[in-house]
Amino acid sequence: MKNKLIILLVVFAFQLQAQEAKTLLLKDAINYALQNKVEAKKAALDVENAEYKIQEVRSQALPQISANGSLTYNPILQLNALPGDYFGAPGTTLLAPLGQKWTSVAGVSLTQTIFNEQVFTGLKAAKTTREFYKINKELTDEQVIERVATAYYQVYLQRQKLTVIENNLKNTTKVKDVIKNLFDNGLARKIDLDRITVTLNNITTSRQQLLNAVEIQENALKFYMGMPVNDKIIIPESEVKILPVVLEETAETSNRSEYRLMETQKTLLEFNRRAMKSLYYPTLSATAGYNYIGQGPEMPLGAKPSEGVYWSDFSSIGLNLNIPIFTGFGTRAKVRQADIDVRKAEVDLADTKLALDLAYKNAKTQVENSLITIENQKENAKLAQEVYDNTQNNYINGLASLTDLLDSENSLVEAQNNYNTALLDYKLAEIQLIKSRGELKSLTN
Repeated sequence: MKNKLIILLVVFAFQLQAQEAKTLLLKDAINYALQNKVEAKKAALDVENAEYKIQEVRSQALPQISANGSLTYNPILQLNALPGDYFGAPGTTLLAPLGQKWTSVAGVSLTQTIFNEQVFTGLKAAKTTREFYKINKELTDEQVIERVATAYYQVYLQRQKLTVIENNLKNTTKVKDVIKNLFDNGLARKIDLDRITVTLNNITTSRQQLLNAVEIQENALKFYMGMPVNDKIIIPESEVKILPVVLEETAETSNRSEYRLMETQKTLLEFNRRAMKSLYYPTLSATAGYNYIGQGPEMPLGAKPSEGVYWSDFSSIGLNLNIPIFTGFGTRAKVRQADIDVRKAEVDLADTKLALDLAYKNAKTQVENSLITIENQKENAKLAQEVYDNTQNNYINGLASLTDLLDSENSLVEAQNNYNTALLDYKLAEIQLIKSRGELKSLTN
């Protein structure tokens, strides 16, 4: 009964592991990353936060209403020197206290901006701020897509190398079995058996190292996706395809997120320059207030006129005008600093365009070269396979040496790995080409 239970648990564990393994297409990996990777999440939160920043700027043009209250106790009232003429004692000066021991004031005040060019400029910049964060999110998403796609194809290459070495291990094992059989029958030398055994051990070690490399690369891919490292993934071999690519002479850089982001940043700097210039403008605001005051020898709260405490109200309405006349050239310095920032942004924008044009040109060249290399390596791998098959057949029939067989096997492995490397170089160049066109989002479809 105990053995049956153990067997059931083992079977259940294998079934659970099989269920957890996910067949991962490139678009699935990218979409998963856009939903789960921290950079993508933070960029989405920045877009949401931009709305609150806009509301903060807009609030400066809306009425500002506040309530206030105070309670003051004066242990010693100030004595004021008053002419005695008012109190029937001409020619004398009397010291009389003014005010009450207790004073309580409660009121409401309102301030409304009527004209403030700096506030109005900030309102005009609000929409641009929203656009800045939206473009920044697009750029962040594209960076996530690029990292995931690159890591995805690197995992594919490692697995292809693993397939090559496993086939190599399988073929070498067969050769060893043949040599051992010949040796047992006195038709082969012991040194040949020892050499093939050493080769087999080296291949086994290389396979184990490659298994570790595959796991490390898969973990890197999961990290870029924001996926738990314990999740199992399967990358289908059919995922890597060589598709026809249309290569234009030049690419339009104005649709690149990097370029649009810098353009928007330059626009914001221009608004900042206008905001600094607005410091030369006067400001006008309206104020209004209504207050209720209680005074008396006792604490006013809850006290009555019979206790000497009296309550009264007062209000005010006014306009505040501020005209800057001379600020010690401080405003001029701020305007010139803001102008320098705009000019630096223009220089960066021109440099970015050159960099994007260069990136497209390099990606185009790399794709063209990779396509040629893939065809060459594909033919080379096919030829190396034929040479290996013929050499193996000749060795079995005593027409080739073991050295010839091992050399042809090494050449086959090298040719197959070179083909896979050329395939990876092409896919990485393809990613850069798609990026240089501003079309990375197409990989999510």
